[in-house]
Amino acid sequence: MKILDRLFKSSLGKKLIMAVTGVALFGFVVGHLLGNLQVFLGDEGEAINRYGHFLKSTPELLWGARIGLLVMVALHIWSAIKLSAENKAARPVEYAGSPTPVVATYASRTMLMSGLIIAAFVIYHLLHYTVLVKGVNLTGKDFHEFFTTLRDGTRCHDVYRMMVTGFKQPAVSVFYIIAMGLLCLHLSHGLAAMFSSLGWKSKAWEAVINKFARIASGAIFIGYISIPIAILLGIVK
Repeated sequence: MKILDRLFKSSLGKKLIMAVTGVALFGFVVGHLLGNLQVFLGDEGEAINRYGHFLKSTPELLWGARIGLLVMVALHIWSAIKLSAENKAARPVEYAGSPTPVVATYASRTMLMSGLIIAAFVIYHLLHYTVLVKGVNLTGKDFHEFFTTLRDGTRCHDVYRMMVTGFKQPAVSVFYIIAMGLLCLHLSHGLAAMFSSLGWKSKAWEAVINKFARIASGAIFIGYISIPIAILLGIVK
Protein backbone atom coordinates (compact mmCIF):
# COMPACT_ATOMS: atom_id res chain seq x y z
CA MET A 1 0.00 0.00 0.00
CA LYS A 2 2.88 2.34 0.86
CA ILE A 3 4.47 1.56 -2.51
CA LEU A 4 1.29 2.55 -4.36
CA ASP A 5 0.99 5.68 -2.24
CA ARG A 6 4.54 6.72 -3.13
CA LEU A 7 3.99 5.79 -6.77
CA PHE A 8 0.95 8.02 -7.17
CA LYS A 9 2.06 10.90 -4.94
CA SER A 10 5.73 11.41 -5.77
CA SER A 11 7.01 13.11 -8.91
CA LEU A 12 9.32 10.17 -9.57
CA GLY A 13 6.38 7.78 -9.29
CA LYS A 14 4.28 9.82 -11.71
CA LYS A 15 7.16 9.87 -14.20
CA LEU A 16 7.41 6.09 -13.89
CA ILE A 17 3.66 5.74 -14.49
CA MET A 18 3.93 7.95 -17.57
CA ALA A 19 6.88 5.93 -18.88
CA VAL A 20 5.32 2.48 -18.33
CA THR A 21 1.98 3.52 -19.82
CA GLY A 22 3.92 5.13 -22.68
CA VAL A 23 5.60 1.80 -23.43
CA ALA A 24 2.20 0.08 -23.55
CA LEU A 25 0.67 2.77 -25.77
CA PHE A 26 3.68 2.77 -28.10
CA GLY A 27 3.26 -0.99 -28.49
CA PHE A 28 -0.40 -0.46 -29.39
CA VAL A 29 0.45 2.26 -31.93
CA VAL A 30 2.91 -0.06 -33.70
CA GLY A 31 0.58 -3.08 -33.56
CA HIS A 32 -2.39 -1.05 -34.81
CA LEU A 33 -0.30 0.29 -37.69
CA LEU A 34 0.78 -3.21 -38.74
CA GLY A 35 -2.85 -4.30 -38.71
CA ASN A 36 -4.00 -1.30 -40.74
CA LEU A 37 -1.26 -1.67 -43.36
CA GLN A 38 -2.92 -4.91 -44.43
CA VAL A 39 -5.17 -2.67 -46.50
CA PHE A 40 -2.32 -2.69 -49.07
CA LEU A 41 -2.21 -6.48 -49.41
CA GLY A 42 -4.77 -6.48 -52.20
CA ASP A 43 -7.11 -9.50 -52.60
CA GLU A 44 -10.07 -7.10 -52.39
CA GLY A 45 -9.46 -6.41 -48.72
CA GLU A 46 -9.66 -10.03 -47.56
CA ALA A 47 -6.47 -9.76 -45.45
CA ILE A 48 -7.62 -6.80 -43.38
CA ASN A 49 -11.19 -8.14 -43.21
CA ARG A 50 -9.90 -11.45 -41.88
CA TYR A 51 -7.82 -9.54 -39.33
CA GLY A 52 -10.91 -7.56 -38.28
CA HIS A 53 -12.97 -10.75 -38.07
CA PHE A 54 -10.33 -12.37 -35.85
CA LEU A 55 -10.54 -9.45 -33.41
CA LYS A 56 -14.34 -9.46 -33.42
CA SER A 57 -14.50 -13.24 -32.91
CA THR A 58 -12.24 -13.12 -29.83
CA PRO A 59 -14.12 -10.70 -27.53
CA GLU A 60 -12.04 -11.67 -24.50
CA LEU A 61 -8.91 -10.49 -26.34
CA LEU A 62 -10.58 -7.46 -27.90
CA TRP A 63 -12.26 -6.19 -24.73
CA GLY A 64 -9.25 -7.03 -22.59
CA ALA A 65 -7.13 -4.89 -24.90
CA ARG A 66 -9.72 -2.09 -24.98
CA ILE A 67 -10.08 -1.93 -21.19
CA GLY A 68 -6.31 -2.14 -20.75
CA LEU A 69 -5.80 0.67 -23.23
CA LEU A 70 -8.39 2.87 -21.56
CA VAL A 71 -6.61 2.39 -18.22
CA MET A 72 -3.23 3.14 -19.83
CA VAL A 73 -4.55 6.28 -21.55
CA ALA A 74 -6.25 7.52 -18.35
CA LEU A 75 -3.08 6.99 -16.27
CA HIS A 76 -0.89 8.56 -18.97
CA ILE A 77 -3.04 11.70 -19.19
CA TRP A 78 -3.45 11.90 -15.40
CA SER A 79 0.31 11.70 -14.79
CA ALA A 80 0.98 14.27 -17.55
CA ILE A 81 -1.48 16.77 -16.08
CA LYS A 82 -0.16 16.25 -12.54
CA LEU A 83 3.48 16.62 -13.57
CA SER A 84 2.67 19.72 -15.64
CA ALA A 85 0.91 21.30 -12.64
CA GLU A 86 3.83 20.45 -10.36
CA ASN A 87 6.32 21.96 -12.79
CA LYS A 88 4.31 25.19 -12.98
CA ALA A 89 3.96 25.32 -9.20
CA ALA A 90 7.72 24.91 -8.82
CA ARG A 91 8.25 28.06 -10.92
CA PRO A 92 5.02 30.11 -10.61
CA VAL A 93 6.52 33.30 -12.07
CA GLU A 94 8.25 33.34 -15.43
CA TYR A 95 11.60 35.09 -15.57
CA ALA A 96 11.11 38.66 -16.80
CA GLY A 97 11.95 38.98 -20.45
CA SER A 98 13.15 35.39 -20.67
CA PRO A 99 12.93 33.95 -24.17
CA THR A 100 11.60 30.52 -25.02
CA PRO A 101 14.26 28.10 -23.76
CA VAL A 102 16.36 26.93 -26.68
CA VAL A 103 17.26 23.61 -25.03
CA ALA A 104 13.63 22.52 -24.95
CA THR A 105 12.29 21.22 -28.25
CA TYR A 106 8.90 22.27 -29.56
CA ALA A 107 7.72 18.68 -29.05
CA SER A 108 8.68 18.72 -25.37
CA ARG A 109 7.00 22.09 -24.75
CA THR A 110 3.73 20.97 -26.32
CA MET A 111 3.52 17.44 -24.88
CA LEU A 112 0.39 18.08 -22.79
CA MET A 113 -1.44 20.00 -25.53
CA SER A 114 -0.66 17.45 -28.25
CA GLY A 115 -1.57 14.60 -25.90
CA LEU A 116 -5.02 16.06 -25.19
CA ILE A 117 -5.67 16.69 -28.91
CA ILE A 118 -4.65 13.11 -29.68
CA ALA A 119 -7.05 11.87 -26.98
CA ALA A 120 -9.87 13.86 -28.63
CA PHE A 121 -8.96 12.33 -32.00
CA VAL A 122 -8.98 8.81 -30.54
CA ILE A 123 -12.54 9.37 -29.30
CA TYR A 124 -13.58 10.54 -32.79
CA HIS A 125 -11.76 7.64 -34.44
CA LEU A 126 -13.53 5.14 -32.18
CA LEU A 127 -16.92 6.70 -32.92
CA HIS A 128 -16.09 6.54 -36.63
CA TYR A 129 -14.75 3.01 -37.09
CA THR A 130 -15.57 1.08 -33.89
CA VAL A 131 -18.91 2.38 -32.63
CA LEU A 132 -19.85 3.24 -36.25
CA VAL A 133 -21.79 6.42 -35.46
CA LYS A 134 -23.34 7.50 -38.75
CA GLY A 135 -23.15 11.23 -38.05
CA VAL A 136 -19.35 11.41 -37.80
CA ASN A 137 -18.32 9.69 -41.06
CA LEU A 138 -19.53 12.56 -43.32
CA THR A 139 -20.77 10.10 -45.94
CA GLY A 140 -24.43 9.82 -44.95
CA LYS A 141 -23.96 6.03 -44.99
CA ASP A 142 -24.54 3.60 -42.15
CA PHE A 143 -21.33 1.57 -41.80
CA HIS A 144 -23.31 -1.15 -39.97
CA GLU A 145 -24.52 -2.21 -43.44
CA PHE A 146 -20.99 -2.93 -44.72
CA PHE A 147 -20.58 -6.71 -44.73
CA THR A 148 -18.60 -9.10 -46.88
CA THR A 149 -18.12 -12.85 -47.21
CA LEU A 150 -14.61 -14.26 -46.94
CA ARG A 151 -13.39 -17.13 -49.08
CA ASP A 152 -14.16 -19.64 -46.34
CA GLY A 153 -17.79 -18.48 -46.30
CA THR A 154 -17.45 -16.44 -43.10
CA ARG A 155 -19.59 -13.29 -43.11
CA CYS A 156 -17.99 -10.30 -41.38
CA HIS A 157 -17.77 -6.52 -41.35
CA ASP A 158 -16.13 -5.17 -44.49
CA VAL A 159 -13.37 -3.22 -42.74
CA TYR A 160 -11.66 -2.56 -46.07
CA ARG A 161 -14.75 -0.92 -47.56
CA MET A 162 -15.35 1.11 -44.38
CA MET A 163 -11.80 2.46 -44.51
CA VAL A 164 -11.98 3.32 -48.20
CA THR A 165 -15.40 4.97 -47.86
CA GLY A 166 -14.38 6.89 -44.74
CA PHE A 167 -11.04 8.19 -45.97
CA LYS A 168 -12.47 9.24 -49.33
CA GLN A 169 -13.84 12.21 -47.40
CA PRO A 170 -11.05 14.84 -47.59
CA ALA A 171 -12.00 16.41 -44.24
CA VAL A 172 -11.73 13.05 -42.48
CA SER A 173 -8.36 12.30 -44.10
CA VAL A 174 -6.94 15.75 -43.32
CA PHE A 175 -8.06 15.48 -39.69
CA TYR A 176 -6.46 12.03 -39.51
CA ILE A 177 -3.17 13.23 -41.02
CA ILE A 178 -2.99 16.21 -38.63
CA ALA A 179 -3.70 13.93 -35.66
CA MET A 180 -1.00 11.50 -36.78
CA GLY A 181 1.41 14.42 -37.12
CA LEU A 182 0.68 15.47 -33.53
CA LEU A 183 0.95 11.87 -32.35
CA CYS A 184 4.39 11.48 -33.91
CA LEU A 185 5.52 14.89 -32.65
CA HIS A 186 4.44 13.63 -29.22
CA LEU A 187 6.35 10.37 -29.75
CA SER A 188 9.52 12.10 -30.95
CA HIS A 189 9.99 13.51 -27.45
CA GLY A 190 8.01 10.95 -25.46
CA LEU A 191 10.08 7.95 -26.58
CA ALA A 192 13.32 9.59 -25.50
CA ALA A 193 11.78 10.77 -22.21
CA MET A 194 10.47 7.24 -21.61
CA PHE A 195 14.01 5.80 -21.67
CA SER A 196 15.13 8.52 -19.26
CA SER A 197 12.26 7.91 -16.80
CA LEU A 198 12.96 4.17 -16.80
CA GLY A 199 16.63 4.82 -16.08
CA TRP A 200 17.80 3.45 -19.42
CA LYS A 201 19.19 6.71 -20.82
CA SER A 202 22.82 7.64 -20.22
CA LYS A 203 25.10 10.27 -21.71
CA ALA A 204 26.76 7.61 -23.84
CA TRP A 205 23.46 6.49 -25.36
CA GLU A 206 21.59 9.82 -25.37
CA ALA A 207 22.30 10.71 -29.02
CA VAL A 208 21.40 7.19 -30.19
CA ILE A 209 18.14 7.15 -28.22
CA ASN A 210 17.15 10.62 -29.46
CA LYS A 211 17.86 9.58 -33.05
CA PHE A 212 15.86 6.36 -32.61
CA ALA A 213 12.92 8.40 -31.25
CA ARG A 214 12.95 10.70 -34.27
CA ILE A 215 13.32 7.89 -36.83
CA ALA A 216 10.67 5.68 -35.18
CA SER A 217 8.14 8.51 -34.92
CA GLY A 218 8.83 9.53 -38.54
CA ALA A 219 8.37 5.95 -39.79
CA ILE A 220 5.12 5.60 -37.85
CA PHE A 221 3.86 8.90 -39.28
CA ILE A 222 4.61 7.81 -42.87
CA GLY A 223 2.99 4.43 -42.27
CA TYR A 224 -0.24 5.84 -40.89
CA ILE A 225 -0.74 8.68 -43.38
CA SER A 226 0.07 6.41 -46.34
CA ILE A 227 -3.39 4.85 -45.95
CA PRO A 228 -5.63 7.95 -46.33
CA ILE A 229 -3.30 9.39 -49.00
CA ALA A 230 -3.44 6.15 -51.03
CA ILE A 231 -7.23 6.14 -50.78
CA LEU A 232 -7.57 9.81 -51.77
CA LEU A 233 -5.28 9.22 -54.76
CA GLY A 234 -7.25 6.15 -55.83
CA ILE A 235 -4.34 3.75 -55.29
CA VAL A 236 -6.49 1.82 -52.83
CA LYS A 237 -10.09 1.69 -53.97
